[in-house]
Amino acid sequence: MTIAAADNGARLDRVLAARIAGLSRTRLKALILGGAVTVGGRTIRDPGQRVNAGDQVAVAIPPAGEAEPQGEAIPLAVVYEDADLIVIDKPKDLVVHPAAGHAGGTLVNALIAHCGTSLSGIGGVRRPGIVHRLDKDTTGLLVVAKNDRAHHGLAAQFAGHGRGGGPLVREYLAFVWGALSRPRGTIEAPIDRHPHARDKMAVRPGGREALTHWRVLETYPGTDGKPAASLVACRLETGRTHQIRVHLAHSGHPLLGDGVYGAGFKTKAALLPAAARAALESLGRQALHAHILGFEHPVTGEEMSFRSELPSDLARLRRGLSGAAGRRPTLAGKRKRPAKP
Repeated sequence: MTIAAADNGARLDRVLAARIAGLSRTRLKALILGGAVTVGGRTIRDPGQRVNAGDQVAVAIPPAGEAEPQGEAIPLAVVYEDADLIVIDKPKDLVVHPAAGHAGGTLVNALIAHCGTSLSGIGGVRRPGIVHRLDKDTTGLLVVAKNDRAHHGLAAQFAGHGRGGGPLVREYLAFVWGALSRPRGTIEAPIDRHPHARDKMAVRPGGREALTHWRVLETYPGTDGKPAASLVACRLETGRTHQIRVHLAHSGHPLLGDGVYGAGFKTKAALLPAAARAALESLGRQALHAHILGFEHPVTGEEMSFRSELPSDLARLRRGLSGAAGRRPTLAGKRKRPAKP
């Protein structure tokens, strides 16, 4: 490529980022540092090198390396997919990313196998770009990038948390113990690592800012006639580890089935109707589901919105709590169907 007059004196990495749409600035910086970029036939390894109008710049983009970890044929519930991204309805018991104790059998392994050559290389490796995560036992919607450009755009949206009127929306459905004191509200409490249990998070002074907006959808009476549990919709304005679980427990209303943050509430199950007790006993996880996910398509700019209904185990819990075993109530919220690519 030839440097235009408008780019005279600009940084090399910024010029390349503006001219090569398929690669992020981070990836281009790595290519420069790796000696893959020449200016006027001379290899340049400084991303901040200034270029001049008329300079001839060449970028040698190596083929994407093979993915680590390896792909695995794990069934996926694909809600939407195009050349740039894929939206998955994650089941329970599926870890998102390989880590200690979960070297395989993860969503990343499944996506590598499912997407195949459509993964064009995140950071030079054929792998999916994870921009947000769900806990192993949390079900629902999750978007993943398939190339560098989509990864960069989605990551920027999730880093901004949809503030400033952005289209990013993450709404979860949570079954909690008791009845909240008002119809809606916001929990604003900083979150950090638990001081004694390193696998837990906690509300702590000096922790990272965390905001959860909630509204009560339904309240369920116990066998004593008093409110025993509620269904709450939670919208995240930040994305801290275990944020909803920690915030609701901090408010005195931990999630049903949450053995980490709501262990002290197990005895309250005796106050639930028999059908709800049976559903909770068989649940084996926290009652949390990623219900609505909205974002701006990182390539086309289209606003996209997806919705996932309660999975069968949580739907059973809801019927047991409401005493309406034969009814399938409809939750608020609609899904905008994106145009086909």
